[in-house]
This record gives sequence, structure tokens and C-alpha cells, in this order.
Amino acid sequence: MSAPRKSDRTAFGHLSLPERNFLADALRAETVGGILLLVAAVAALVWANVPGLAHSYETVRDLHLGPGTLGLHLSLEHWAADGLLAIFFFVAGIELKRELVAGDLRDPRAAALPVVAAVCGMAAPALVYTLVNVLGGGSTDGWAVPTATDIAFALAVLAVIGTSLPGALRAFLLTLAVVDDLLAILIIAIFFTSDLNFAALAGAFAGLVLFWVLLRTGVRGWYVYVPLALAIWGLMYNSGVHATVAGVAMGLMLHCTRRDGEERSPGEHIEHLVRPLSTGLAVPLFALFSAGVAVSGGALGDVFARPETLGVVLGLVVGKTLGVFGGTWLTARFTRASLSDELTWPDLFAISALAGIGFTVSLLIGELAFTSDPVLTDEVKAAVLIGSLIAAVLSGVLLRVRNAKYRALWEAEERDEDLDGVPDIYEEGDPAYHLRMAALHEKKAAEHRRLAEATGGEGGEGERPA
Repeated sequence: MSAPRKSDRTAFGHLSLPERNFLADALRAETVGGILLLVAAVAALVWANVPGLAHSYETVRDLHLGPGTLGLHLSLEHWAADGLLAIFFFVAGIELKRELVAGDLRDPRAAALPVVAAVCGMAAPALVYTLVNVLGGGSTDGWAVPTATDIAFALAVLAVIGTSLPGALRAFLLTLAVVDDLLAILIIAIFFTSDLNFAALAGAFAGLVLFWVLLRTGVRGWYVYVPLALAIWGLMYNSGVHATVAGVAMGLMLHCTRRDGEERSPGEHIEHLVRPLSTGLAVPLFALFSAGVAVSGGALGDVFARPETLGVVLGLVVGKTLGVFGGTWLTARFTRASLSDELTWPDLFAISALAGIGFTVSLLIGELAFTSDPVLTDEVKAAVLIGSLIAAVLSGVLLRVRNAKYRALWEAEERDEDLDGVPDIYEEGDPAYHLRMAALHEKKAAEHRRLAEATGGEGGEGERPA
């Protein structure tokens, strides 16, 4: 493989200051949510596998609640998958809208890299899964299971292994996951919708139109939008279209560009309020009720013996890695994009392996793909857990090898010697910044001279200004 040609546009360069600040807030919340997600997944596995507790797990998971007259008498597992994940996709919709109008995706040239990487990163796992099952005589119904990336879980892995990725790589990972989420919801809407109730679907569509009109006319108040959102969600669920589509549709309708004098756009403000609910409650609870599969030595062996489950594991570990890496390389090879001089292709390969963590949406699609076979559903869930674990370990090893380099890059990006709250890298071309730094250095030199005089000229290294 020859190196992609150099060009006048650098991928993974330094982010703009507003983008850097937004990214920092988003990643901080996702990292905390990812750790909670990890804790919930472990708790579910323990609860479902400890003798004496497994039965109670199934009892709680299958407990039904809700009004039957509205078609919403659902199990807790169902409420988590269709209800709580709608909040997750609502936030994903806002993220995507912001990226399209104010973030990297507004520039087609900048968007090409993560979009192509995301598309290839979903196509390759689907192809790997399909190939394994065609050759092995398995069911191709689960082709979409290994296509999704779980950004929260990926960031939790980074937090656990203590890797300080440069901002540009983190931005790439986040943007990749945003596009990935949109493609995942399209897959769910198109391929996992059956028995449409057109009356309910028309009602959901009318509700979305009303939602859009209220937003455009400036109507405010949670007491207006929350009941309307619940009605849209309920109608979408009863229509036969997966209810999470309602969440992403409402998220995409929010206004995500800042007007004069606004610190945050309305969409960013709502995202800031709802994201803790998504990352701190909705997604962990979904993991708690979905990740609790019985795991034994025999069951783990079956994951690698059955084509459906083997296809999921290979799709996540091999397909995702090759898809994301290959898509990025092809974009850099045939467009004007090139890597930053500070990064190498092995760095991108490690990030591509990290994208193989497909926990949340992969579990959801696994439930939708094999609804008629509960045993296979649980086996596919186990395959998702194993594939995500292998991807996490592989990427963790690769990233740790370069951790010293990443930490140096991260520290350079965060350096703020004049303590004005703005990293120095964004001020190096500003004359006022150089004046402040000169004054700061003179102040330090004066302090060293006073220290030297007070110690009778024996300040040692303290006599030399910093």
C-alpha cells in the first residue's frame, strides 16, 4: 500500500476554538456516560449469571408496565429499547444537526473524511457478516448487527486505559459516531419496519409537523414540547416504525446555529440539558436490561462455532477496523486530504479498531433481527459483547504504544501559560498574546532576582529566568 499523496488540506489538524470547546464538553459527558454504561453492562452480566439471581433478572426484565389501551403495555426491556433509546437518538439527532450547520460537516470537503469512513465502516462489517453466513450456511438476517459504533463505550475505554488522544482524533471519532448513528437509524427504519399502521404513522407525521411549526414560531416551554414529544413517540411506536426514529427526527428539527449574543444555540442548550439524561440514565438502563445474557464456557465456545455469532464478532473486529481505516485511506488517497504531520497511519488504524466497539445500537439491532428466535438473540448479544471486548483490548494495546506521543500532543494543545482560559496554540499569532507573555516572563525574572538577592546570590538555578 503506497502512501497517500500529500496535499494542501490536512486532515486531523487543529480544531477551531469554538469547535474545540464544544468537543471538550461533549466528550466529557460521553466519557462519564460510557463509564456508567460499562458499569451497567457488568452489573447485567453478573445479575444474569450468578446462581440464585438469574431468575430475578428475567423476572424484572420481563415485568410489563404501561397503558394497554394505547398499545403501550410493554416489558421493562422493551421500554428501555424503544423508549429510553429514543432519548439517546434525540441527542444524536441534535449532534448531527449541529455538525451539519455549524460543525465540521457543514464543509463538504471536511465532511468527506468522516462520512466516507462511517459509510465504509458500516458496509465492511455487513459484508463480513454476510460472507461468513453465506459460506457457513447461517442466517443473513443479522447483517446490520456489527455495523454500529458505540462512542460512549469507546470513550470509556480511553478513560480506563488512560490515553490522552489529540483533539483532532477525538473529533474524528465523535463525528464518525454521529454519522454512524444516523445510518443506523436509517437501517432500523428501512429494514426493521413491518406491518405499518398508516393511521398512527400519519398521526406521528402530523405531530412532527406541529413540533416543527412551534419551533419556527418561537414557542417556548417544556410543558408544550414534552407532552407533544411523548405523543409523537407513542404514535410512532404504534405505527410499526421503530420508535427511536421519532427521537432523531425531533433532534434534527432543532435550531443549532447561534444568533448574535447567544452563548449557545437553542439546540445546543437543549442538548446540554438532555445529554446527562441520555448518557447517565437512558443508555445505562438499556444496557442493564439488554446485556444480561447467560455466559458459560460452552456458550462462549458456541459464539465462534455458529456462523451468525461468528459473523458478528468478525464484523466488529475485522470489518469495522478495515472499513473505517480503508475508507479514510481511500479518501486521503483520492482527494486533497492528508494526515497531519504529527500523526501516522498506525494511529488511525488504532482508532479504526476502537470503532469496533458496537455495544448499544448493535444490541438493539440484534434484538430486532432475530425476534422469532430468543435463543439466537441471546447468542448474538453475547457475540456483540465478545466482539466489542476484543476490539477494546486490541485498540487499547495499539493506543498505549503511542500514549507518550499522544500525551505530548494533548499537553501542547491544552497549554495556557498566560492563564486567560484560551489555549496558547490559538493565540500564537496574536500580538497582544506575545505582549502578555513578555510581561509574564519579566515578572518571573523579577521574582527570581528578588529570590537571589534574599539568599545572598545563592539562588542556583533560581537566578536564571524561566
